Amino acid sequence: MKRLAAVVALLGLATMTACSSTDNKSAGGGGSTGGGLFTTIDVNRPGIDASAPANPYNPKGNAFPGYTTMKIGWVVNHLTDPNKALPGMAASWEIAPDNSAITLKLQPNAKWSDGKPVTAEDVKLSIALAYTQGSTAFAVTPGAAGAAAEVTVVDDKTIKITQDPANPSPKFARGVLDTTVLPAHVWSNAVPATIWDTIKTARGDGPDAEKAREEITALGEKVIAFAPPKDVAGGPFVLERVNPGEALLVKNKYFFNAANVAPDQVKFLNYTGNEQIWNYLTQGKLDHSGFVAAPTDVMNRIKAAPGSEVIKGYSPVAVSMAFNQSKKPYDNVHVRRGLAFLIDREQVTKVASPEGGTAATTTTGIHQKAADAWISETLPKLEPYKVDPAKAEEEFKTAGLTKKDGKWTLADGTPWKVSMHAPAGFSDWLSAQENIKSQLIKAGIEAEVVTTADYPVYLEELAAGKYDVGFWLIALGPAPYDIFQRLYGASNGWANVSGKVKHSPAGEAGNWMGSPEQIEVDGAKINPGELTGKLNSVGPDEAKPIMSQLAMAANQDLPVIQLWDYINNQFVNNSRFTGWPHDDEVLRLGTGVLPSGVWIQQGLVKKKQ
Repeated sequence: MKRLAAVVALLGLATMTACSSTDNKSAGGGGSTGGGLFTTIDVNRPGIDASAPANPYNPKGNAFPGYTTMKIGWVVNHLTDPNKALPGMAASWEIAPDNSAITLKLQPNAKWSDGKPVTAEDVKLSIALAYTQGSTAFAVTPGAAGAAAEVTVVDDKTIKITQDPANPSPKFARGVLDTTVLPAHVWSNAVPATIWDTIKTARGDGPDAEKAREEITALGEKVIAFAPPKDVAGGPFVLERVNPGEALLVKNKYFFNAANVAPDQVKFLNYTGNEQIWNYLTQGKLDHSGFVAAPTDVMNRIKAAPGSEVIKGYSPVAVSMAFNQSKKPYDNVHVRRGLAFLIDREQVTKVASPEGGTAATTTTGIHQKAADAWISETLPKLEPYKVDPAKAEEEFKTAGLTKKDGKWTLADGTPWKVSMHAPAGFSDWLSAQENIKSQLIKAGIEAEVVTTADYPVYLEELAAGKYDVGFWLIALGPAPYDIFQRLYGASNGWANVSGKVKHSPAGEAGNWMGSPEQIEVDGAKINPGELTGKLNSVGPDEAKPIMSQLAMAANQDLPVIQLWDYINNQFVNNSRFTGWPHDDEVLRLGTGVLPSGVWIQQGLVKKKQ
């Protein structure tokens, strides 16, 4: 997949005017400018907008997580613990045994790039900014799961955040730790001094609360548009200048671990598509790039570049072929099962993502590595759907389909054409669909691949129910609820509001998958959406049996066919820097959500001697 287009995170809005000067003097307390240039790209965002501000909430903002901006903690995609994280602006934290609160201890020597100390008041203001964006732990929606109730400054370096007991979530701490920390002396101008009074009112009920929520939504737009006069960074680097081709960062001498930060400068290169990234890598221009899909011949050229190395790690995401069950014949489970027996997943993966994916062993809704950790005893009981044309034909006939002159027709005698959709530029998805198309045509099923302009349009049309079949990312761990809500959440009719699950019919409230509210699993009726909702409020021991039941539901009912599980390929070059982490857990920081700047600030990356 062309990950650069699929990421939906708001990265922030700040206004940094392009500088045409060739002067390399550091901005905001800058450090040495000689040597040690580290070159990379932001895989989450193609294109550099030289006129955009240094604001992490603007989609085009010149803010670089892990490099210039810091999180409270850097969350790790642990197989089973959603709250696992490495220190960020917080040196340590304590999570209450009942998960009711998290107390943060800030880095004792943390300073901003202008030399001012980082305090708990900075974190509190940053949380107020997060509220305007409706982010995870800081949502003002009444009854939002895992929402903060109180934010208390204990002292200059300690802050406590409590969880609303009305609808607790086991991933509350993760939501807190994933908050970007910004300097209050710069960003206090982005929100009114009364922001906390508005937030308190908004968490209640009645007309005043509704008005307060509207005010916060309006403030969210202002925060996105906010343009600091200069980049005051908390990370190991500070933005020096930016133009349409590149952004240059210089070392922040005030960073609390500056002595162990190897590069003196970091350069982010502009790109607009995968091909440019491939060229950078084959030419040895990048010291690091996160995941980018590449065919075998391109991967071989990348590997042949002097100093090039590909490091593989775990990526909690899988690709599936998803069905719109409001469209015939996909409302019939035997049709979906027939396709599962017909499609060779190994062949699809070999063609589409030979280096970046592993063919799914079966459909569970969970990445195989996570499934081994969560539901190992259930896996042997599941139908593997190995390629078996005879079983596929049996399933199609059970569904009432007929085969005439080598072609399959629907129960009413009309021709059957499988119409698959994918966004333009998603090279692995399109290759996969073309391969599936060939397999289906060979089996007597007409098929076509239809390309959509881009990923946002694709998601919009998918949600509107315009497609029969589309590709859908699933298994988005590490939290159990997040994993299964891709199958049995809002896209399939189940909305979790204030801890209560409500089901909407196909075609309403974003329900494009159209599964029935109850499905049969091993002869018993279950409501998979309600089971998924329970995962948002239980601990690991209680989650495992629910996950097993949901995996069996996905395996028997097949709202999707799981095709391949992604591998987290990290591209590095050892010509200028070494010391890259090979530990799988640390690598989970570089999945496209968090970049190698985290490795640099931890002191893991070294200049080559």
